[in-house]
Amino acid sequence: MGLSDWTELPKNLLDLVLQRLQLPSDYVRFSAVCMSWNSVAKDNLRRHTRLTGPPMLLTYTGKEETWNLCDMRNQKVLDFQLKLPNTRFCGFSMGWLITIDENFIVTLIEPFSKVTGRGERKNSVVSLPRLNPPGINEGIRTVLWDKIYDFFVFKAIISTDPISNANGCIIVVTYEDSTRLAFIRLDKDTKWTYIDSNICNITDVVYIEDKLYAVDVTNRLFSFDITTSQFNFTLVAEGFNRPGGFFKTYLVESSNHKELLMVHRYMRYLRRRHQPRLTKKFKVFKFDADNHKWAEINTLGDVSLFVGDSVMSVMASNFIGCLPNCIYFIHDWDRSIHRR
Repeated sequence: MGLSDWTELPKNLLDLVLQRLQLPSDYVRFSAVCMSWNSVAKDNLRRHTRLTGPPMLLTYTGKEETWNLCDMRNQKVLDFQLKLPNTRFCGFSMGWLITIDENFIVTLIEPFSKVTGRGERKNSVVSLPRLNPPGINEGIRTVLWDKIYDFFVFKAIISTDPISNANGCIIVVTYEDSTRLAFIRLDKDTKWTYIDSNICNITDVVYIEDKLYAVDVTNRLFSFDITTSQFNFTLVAEGFNRPGGFFKTYLVESSNHKELLMVHRYMRYLRRRHQPRLTKKFKVFKFDADNHKWAEINTLGDVSLFVGDSVMSVMASNFIGCLPNCIYFIHDWDRSIHRR
């Protein structure tokens, strides 16, 4: 049977195969066969009531454009390699990696289409129009960001899968110098829309139920309706005083009650080349929609958070080996020292 025959297997048969997979790495290998299998695997992950392991991380192998997957549950690197650019990824959303190149063009990459030894699948790379924010002098931007262009986008997210739901896909980026916001609707826009320049110093963004939420350095929370090019935004929660010390802010949708959480990661900076930061503690806040304010919480219940360049919330009881009321974290991009 040729590969073309495998790609035409009916979905109900593929669902039966997925139900018998035992390991997270099996899901990855299944996803890498073709776009149709990848789509079925994503759909099953969304509907699956009991998964066999927590999320996995990408780790660089040291070889050109070669990455491994790391199984956090068993604390080991899997013998499974991906072919991806040697660059910083400014986002991982809906199963897609997001990068920016030297021409300030944002690109979406479906990572499992680039398994070592296999050709790239059709539609596995989506290139977007060039980022060209107003008010930024082109000459100055080139001088400042020419050598570190891949850090010009601080954070990027997408609302839906760009292949299965291109019509509803919106890409949002937080860009430098003052971490402002821009978005583009994949099948509707030919250029980026730049959100009011007075809304800046954004620390994180998240997309929930057709709305974009963004939090700034003062912990103010904004909501945006960006389903049309004429977007509207609302201040939905006032900020509060920043405590002493250095911390980084993340937004995430809680997987148990569909609540919006804000995570503060407190750090101490060290004079060490290989370990410039030390994470000291976390604080978690829940958005109180009735009173339009943040409220600190002391437990996550059955929820586990994964914190890094991308943030994820999972029900711990759905993942064997995943501990409830825990935060798993790795070193991510730090704007203040321009390194991980």
